[in-house]
Amino acid sequence: QVQLVESGGGLVQAGGSLRLSCAASGSIFSINYMAWYRQAPGKSRELVASITSADITNYADSVKGRFTISRDNANNTVYLQMNSLKPEDTAVYLCNADIAPYSSRGWTTYDYWGRGTQVTVSS
Repeated sequence: QVQLVESGGGLVQAGGSLRLSCAASGSIFSINYMAWYRQAPGKSRELVASITSADITNYADSVKGRFTISRDNANNTVYLQMNSLKPEDTAVYLCNADIAPYSSRGWTTYDYWGRGTQVTVSS
């Protein structure tokens, strides 16, 4: 059973910083793509940032220059450093990963999601 568990959310004032972590655990053969999404009340889920196994990153225009995604392959963890936070960044942040479980020996990957962590930015 593969699980993704996020941590690091909280309440911060505008202009502040937070660092989110997402650890993948379980019977993992390999992890390809890892990403952070967010969903604000009444809005659809949106991609915030992604990182490939080759460390190629991609960011939503709204967070470029403020957020940085990184990963620790040895510990199956992805991070999201969020600086210069704005009230419009308030949302539940969800971790997503494309993972090959050990049972597949790398031949098949599945899409996994964490349960999310709340980020609230006050003005």
